Amino acid sequence: MSNMTRSFFKTYFLWELLQGLGLTFRNLWVRKSTISYPEEKTPQSPRFRGLHALRRYPNGEERCIACKLCEAVCPALAITIESSTGPDGTRRTSRYDIDLFKCIYCGFCEEACPVDAIVETRIHEYHMEQRGENIMNKDKLLAVGDRYETMIAADKAADARYR
Repeated sequence: MSNMTRSFFKTYFLWELLQGLGLTFRNLWVRKSTISYPEEKTPQSPRFRGLHALRRYPNGEERCIACKLCEAVCPALAITIESSTGPDGTRRTSRYDIDLFKCIYCGFCEEACPVDAIVETRIHEYHMEQRGENIMNKDKLLAVGDRYETMIAADKAADARYR
């Protein structure tokens, strides 16, 4: 059969359409892999990075020493830190903001922190409804850290075992 005849049959008998329908028909009875999300959860990687949190020491003192390494290492410039000196002469943060819309969740801030103050938790189910809620300030970050400290500590311990 010549090339011209083959082209004629492919054009007028809609060969590509028949191939597509054949593929659809073959996969019609294949088992689906869809899950019902809120009720069922997929496994999460131990290296997953989600919502940020600021941690405290067991005595309640915040860990951040305002070294600004996380701000310097952030490739998206999503972190803003202002520091002040406390009454006891230690340097602490007066402002710690993370813009979640700018953040690329790379984890560099967590790796750069010498005192494990900033961490990225496994929390991925959060949303914003109002303008400005994407800015996580120091109070919000500390609240997340206080609420999920047991999960964060367990993740840090598990991470130390893998290293």
